[in-house]
Amino acid sequence: MNNRLLCHSFLGTALLCAATFAPLQAQSSMSSTMAPAASGTPVAPAKVFGDLFKSESEEILSAAEAMPADKYDFVPPASYGTFDGVRSFGAQVGHLAAANYGFLGAFGVPGGKTRAELSGLKTKEELVQALEDSFVYADKVVATMTAQNAFQPIMMGKQTATRAGLAAGCLAHANDHYGQMVEYLRMNGIIPPASVKK
Repeated sequence: MNNRLLCHSFLGTALLCAATFAPLQAQSSMSSTMAPAASGTPVAPAKVFGDLFKSESEEILSAAEAMPADKYDFVPPASYGTFDGVRSFGAQVGHLAAANYGFLGAFGVPGGKTRAELSGLKTKEELVQALEDSFVYADKVVATMTAQNAFQPIMMGKQTATRAGLAAGCLAHANDHYGQMVEYLRMNGIIPPASVKK
């Protein structure tokens, strides 16, 4: 499968996941004060993806804050198996920030950052701020999505993508790394804040 087909396959799968996940997320995580849309009323893409990114950012940022600063270099010990070359907890946070900009930069909205600009960040404070900034940028970007442009082709490097596909891919990628962050927290005896029963 060539790179273009692989990209389309991934983005299509991610979009399908987002389309399936959106109603479930709306039921389980959204504020009870939000009024449901009338039956048959289309919901703007900016609203759908904006709500998903808000929920995602709250979970991920709370996990990043929950890990103590002296554990940001944590990687699973050998007793858990072979983990050569895996990212530390802090590297997960930095990678997520860079990926948010990477996925959503193709929208052409000013304010993005490059991987190189984020590469020197080391401390918990720096990394959490970078992650928070990347989600602020994500909010700004997805707010530009409309029913008219969500599925219009745009370029991501040498590949053709869509805004909806890139946003869905970004969410799927963030979920993957959030899962890893959760495991790292639990290995250190920390319950992820989003998992605490209320």
